Amino acid sequence: MRRDFVNRKEEFEELDERVIDIARVAKVVKGGRRFSFRVTVVVGDNRGKVGLGVGKARGVPDAIRKASERARKAMAPVPLVGTTIPHEIVAKHGGAEVLLRPASPGTGVKAGGAARAVLAAAGVRDILTKSMGSPNVLNIATATLKGLRNLTRVEEEAARRGKDSSELLPFWERK
Repeated sequence: MRRDFVNRKEEFEELDERVIDIARVAKVVKGGRRFSFRVTVVVGDNRGKVGLGVGKARGVPDAIRKASERARKAMAPVPLVGTTIPHEIVAKHGGAEVLLRPASPGTGVKAGGAARAVLAAAGVRDILTKSMGSPNVLNIATATLKGLRNLTRVEEEAARRGKDSSELLPFWERK
């Protein structure tokens, strides 16, 4: 076996995989309704990489497998400052709107449902969130993921503003 294949396999084994939502959906055909399951899965390494996947199949196990494969392929890095995010951000997807706000160490993950699962899989330990608009689990999870991906690293933002990166850190991180 190739060395890079072995490393990649080990990398997948230590991923945090969470099933967020299982919904029964129907397709109307000539003879009536044909039911299948839509499963939403979030996968993360608890160190700043997270992905979201949706799978649909006639059986729940097949849908979960498809969703987890898609989530692993969609994994992307998330900038973190210690155990929180670098700055506040509001993200929208569909009718769901999610506010993500950094929090001082010891605060914990103040989030509900889908947002909590996405943030925990990403490795965020201290954060305050507010979910507004639609209560649709899939849209909330996608909006949370969009918010995390749209965060800018402290060093990039400092360079853009022409400041020192220590000036942009949250007050509890400054020396």
